[in-house]
Amino acid sequence: MLIIHAREKDIYIKNGLISEPFLPDAETRELDARDFLVFPGLCDVHVHFRDPGFTYKEDILSGARAAASGGVTSCLCMPNTSPATDSPETVRAAIEKARNVPVRMYPYGAATVGQKGEKLTDFAALKAAGAAALSDDGNPIQSARVLLEALIASKNAGLVLAVHCEDAGLVRNYAVNEGEVSRILGLPGRPAVAEELQVDMAVRLAKYAGARVHICHVSTKGSTEIIRRAKSEGAAVTAETCPHYFTLTDRAILEKGSLARVNPPLRTQEDVEAIAEALRDGTIDCIATDHAPHSAEEKSRPLADAPSGMVGLETLLPLSYSELCIKRGFSIARLQELLCHAPAQIFGLPAVSLTPGSPADLCLFDAEKKWVLTEKDLYGKSKNTPFLGREMTGRVELTVCRGGIVFER
Repeated sequence: MLIIHAREKDIYIKNGLISEPFLPDAETRELDARDFLVFPGLCDVHVHFRDPGFTYKEDILSGARAAASGGVTSCLCMPNTSPATDSPETVRAAIEKARNVPVRMYPYGAATVGQKGEKLTDFAALKAAGAAALSDDGNPIQSARVLLEALIASKNAGLVLAVHCEDAGLVRNYAVNEGEVSRILGLPGRPAVAEELQVDMAVRLAKYAGARVHICHVSTKGSTEIIRRAKSEGAAVTAETCPHYFTLTDRAILEKGSLARVNPPLRTQEDVEAIAEALRDGTIDCIATDHAPHSAEEKSRPLADAPSGMVGLETLLPLSYSELCIKRGFSIARLQELLCHAPAQIFGLPAVSLTPGSPADLCLFDAEKKWVLTEKDLYGKSKNTPFLGREMTGRVELTVCRGGIVFER
């Protein structure tokens, strides 16, 4: 049993749930949290834990430790493992492997066999095995016909289809946004229109099919305009973005090199401001990390050869708080909606709050703490982030999941 003495009211935890007040006994731990903000456990609907197949980058346990240190108590794990999570057997194996880790972990099922964008997997069987959603993520479905079939099948199965929107022929394996920085580096760029074409196709097909679609990691102003229009026309579209898209521009590539390489790429200041505004007005529904660990050797390669992606679980709340609340005046309630409530609601995960009867998932956040990110603050296996050396305001000090303390600084 646990009692947290918070600013506004005490929080009582018993049997894994937020409970009504009770009298403490010898087994009860009491924490003085009056200097901290109490957040419901964060829900990250877009992580890559690389297990099985690439566990030198991350595994289920190290990923869960990273999540717990960032106040994240629920994670949706993308299916691009080896083998891909594209069958009931691989879904069940993922669930079994995650059974005893510190946080709640839910698997995506792959939308197509081997994530090749050709033949649909058995959505009903994946759901029966425990898949929480569907996606091909980093191997986005290019065919309008296959995407439409996937939307219809996901509707019939009662699962959300999450799509990574980039036209493969326009982006190839290019490392940076098309624009001033790509010209400075003398490299071909990934144009904004490559994302916007695919976003437009996804929302149009979803509306046509009467199906839901979730747009992953929105990065451009044009994409926000397409999603805003689609919502106004009644399309059942939801969207996420990541902290790096409202925090950094493509100029970070000039300073941080491959550590700032990510797909879709970092964009311009105009895009950064548009993403922030879309978070403010509800066009973008939630924030996820796209936590994508890579080894130091992989990220030390030349920019054009290094893999894309950065880790983000440990910095999710500090960056979001610093950039949105402090810099742009977002309320704490709005931040909690973006990080806790909306992502769980979109994907049908257990609702977490601080009211009696809710799962006891929460974190204590020191909103006054100023600190500089170093490698020792990263609890996963990989350290690939352009935010190393950056000063942030606000730090997670303690995380509770299922009623137990899973991280304490």
